[in-house]
Amino acid sequence: MVKNIGVPMLFFFSLVLASFSLCNGTTKNVARIYEIKRGDFSVRITNWGATVVSVILPDSKGELADVVLGFDELSSYFNDTTYFGATVGRVANRIKGAQFTLNGTHYKLVPNEGNNMLHGGHRGFSRVVWSLKSKREGEYPALTFSYHSFDGEQGFPGDVDVDVTYQIVGDYMLSVVMRAQPRNKATPVNLAQHTYWNLGGQNSGTILSNRVKIYSSSYTPVDAELIPTGQILSVSNTPYDFRHSTAVGERIHEAQGGGYDLNYVLDSHPNKHGLSRAATVHDPRSGRVLELWTTAPGLQFYTSGKLKDVVGKGGYVYEPYDGLCLETQGFPDSVNHPNFPSQIVEPGQVYKHKMLFRFRVSNGRSY
Repeated sequence: MVKNIGVPMLFFFSLVLASFSLCNGTTKNVARIYEIKRGDFSVRITNWGATVVSVILPDSKGELADVVLGFDELSSYFNDTTYFGATVGRVANRIKGAQFTLNGTHYKLVPNEGNNMLHGGHRGFSRVVWSLKSKREGEYPALTFSYHSFDGEQGFPGDVDVDVTYQIVGDYMLSVVMRAQPRNKATPVNLAQHTYWNLGGQNSGTILSNRVKIYSSSYTPVDAELIPTGQILSVSNTPYDFRHSTAVGERIHEAQGGGYDLNYVLDSHPNKHGLSRAATVHDPRSGRVLELWTTAPGLQFYTSGKLKDVVGKGGYVYEPYDGLCLETQGFPDSVNHPNFPSQIVEPGQVYKHKMLFRFRVSNGRSY
């Protein structure tokens, strides 16, 4: 094992840090943790829910820290209700009444948040073992996980093949590419990455001093159950306006429910790779900066207001506002709002969702 790697052009790739056997139907599957690494930038991922377990990188002084909320033990993820780091689907976010109609057929889904469905139901993609489809070593290491979602799973129509690729594509840059292909029926697909970020370090306290910029001029307002009303409104003169870098805590108590849990309609200005800038987060304490780029039309900004007394890494207890989520996605409840961008994917079509997480520091030093 290579130690004391501090030069960005050096790299290291390792696999299988821990494993647990699970029974999934009649098939015995094994949940493991894997690692991809380049210099002092490392990312650990488990095939349980294709979940990001840790992201370790330096601050402006070169001190390393894990900037992802989560658990020390893999087994703690099995009954996790926070969706720490998970790939969520078949349809991320909320579906009103856990039901929708498609091509004249009415589908009843499995509700897991009152009468509504959240993040694919009680056994969504975040709560199953994925297969390791491929691994790539070398300068730009990568892991691809795959999962077959069967017809009727959580009430959704049709068989769907899904894969997610995590790859380090440059110095302090993590690419995430999600793909899905229905085999035999049209079905909604909306995958999202649900990592809780704290750029000061996972045990550094709240993210209220973090400065956030969201590249969006409008949002989809929600009702008391956080279901979109179907409207699309301007962020102007609201506490949801992050068009200029603003401290998370500056207006948070003016937001509905006393925190942010809202879908933003991203201003699409794609670069040559088809990616548009979605958000920038700056932690003044550590100097770390996260830039997020995506192909998705929406971004769910969640400031972890529902976290309470969750024992995490190193015994640290996570409380409200200890992390923030930047979930690029299709709009919530799109299956019940024809004016929203469609999430329906037909057999023969391929759903594709790309994200790029680029880290740097704010003192001019480039990661």
